[in-house]
Amino acid sequence: QVQLVESGGGLVQPGGSLRLSCVVSGVTVDTYTIGWFRQAPGKKFEDREQVSCINRGRRADRSYSDSVKGRFTIDRDNGKNTIYLQMSSLKPEDTGTYYCATAPAGWNTCDYGMDVWGMGTQVTVSS
Repeated sequence: QVQLVESGGGLVQPGGSLRLSCVVSGVTVDTYTIGWFRQAPGKKFEDREQVSCINRGRRADRSYSDSVKGRFTIDRDNGKNTIYLQMSSLKPEDTGTYYCATAPAGWNTCDYGMDVWGMGTQVTVSS
């Protein structure tokens, strides 16, 4: 049974940094495509935005939404079975609940059909 647990959220001032962690159990992180998503305040869960995605396999292709490109970095630690999202130069519009999720086995995209979701971690960017 696949489970994901996010952590690392909190309150940070604009321009600050946070690192989110997604600990995965039940599968090894390098065999599944995994993404980070965020739900902005007042928005429905189904309107969440894909923030970043890291593909399964050794090549681990990464992708980012235009809104975070150059500021966020997704990475993977196979030994800890954990996916990280390093967030820098944070802006108030980055505020939201951040979720990690796995794609179905064998998939190489986070664009749709994400299979298993964590419970989320809250990020608030405010002065």
